Amino acid sequence: MMHTKLFARGDEGEWVDLGQGNRRRVILHTDELMLVEFAFEKGGIGALHSHPHVQGSYIAEGKFEVTVGERTQVLSTGDSFIAPSGVVHGVKALEAGRLIDSFTPHRADFLR
Repeated sequence: MMHTKLFARGDEGEWVDLGQGNRRRVILHTDELMLVEFAFEKGGIGALHSHPHVQGSYIAEGKFEVTVGERTQVLSTGDSFIAPSGVVHGVKALEAGRLIDSFTPHRADFLR
């Protein structure tokens, strides 16, 4: 654990433009856990998808239509959701906003 980064500042991390009105930056990660910030423009889409990682998401700012499996809810600042492993999920930004996502294990595809 000596080489693991344990702290991050708000201005660290490179933003990656994902198109469709959103971008992301990896905040911190170990092999077991990853924190990622997503920023959405109003109308931005996080397309429906699934992955083997368990995902926990916190709405840091804004309002989102969130779908997890067969359920859809509108969530806003301070709310959160979990997408279990293999369950289809996605979001639509009803206003500009930010999500803080955690993944276990880490998303190696985000580090390329």
